[in-house]
Amino acid sequence: MVVAKKVVYEESRQKRLEENKKRMEKLNLNKLAQALHTPKSSPMKKVKPKVPKQPLDLSSVRRSSRVADKPPPNYKEVGVEPLGLPRRSYQRRDLLNRVYASDEHRQYAIERADQLQSSLDKDIPNFIKPMLQSHVTGGFWLGLPQRFCKTHLPSRDETIILVDELGEEHPTKYLAQKSGLSGGWRGFAIDHELIDGDALVFQLVSPTTFKVYIIRVNETGDGES
Repeated sequence: MVVAKKVVYEESRQKRLEENKKRMEKLNLNKLAQALHTPKSSPMKKVKPKVPKQPLDLSSVRRSSRVADKPPPNYKEVGVEPLGLPRRSYQRRDLLNRVYASDEHRQYAIERADQLQSSLDKDIPNFIKPMLQSHVTGGFWLGLPQRFCKTHLPSRDETIILVDELGEEHPTKYLAQKSGLSGGWRGFAIDHELIDGDALVFQLVSPTTFKVYIIRVNETGDGES
């Protein structure tokens, strides 16, 4: 019984396949299916050969009638003459090789500065200023005691002259609002080879002039290094 049903099913399936095949042949579906599955070959793109560029002939370039008779300009670099303004230049100190004074040597320099200060005329204002790294390297800014500035120095920006122990004068820029020396102090510090730990005695010999005494941190009391 089961075998008979399988035979009938196969016959009906085969019959449907033949009918579908005939219908596809009438509609040309077989050819369309083959065409869809067949990959199309794309035509190769034509590459245009590169033509080397010809150098531009400047002689053929049309020039204005105003400059036609003049020689072509020369664009080579020409050295510029300096303005000749006088300006002092200082070699930049090596900030990586800073030398820091020990507390003992720093204190000893201050004590010797106190001895020198006590020998000066007490009627002439003066003060002691120990040197730090910011005073003698890097920024080169020298802040002065504010009370001294308010009492004895001008209330506006002014040029202050520093006179060293040899009598040489060094102009500096005093900034009243900041109570310190800016421009010119760097040159004084470098010229006199000031280092961290030195102690300076400033004596105000005139309203805008300081006599400066330098006590070296690396010197003994008899002046030897």
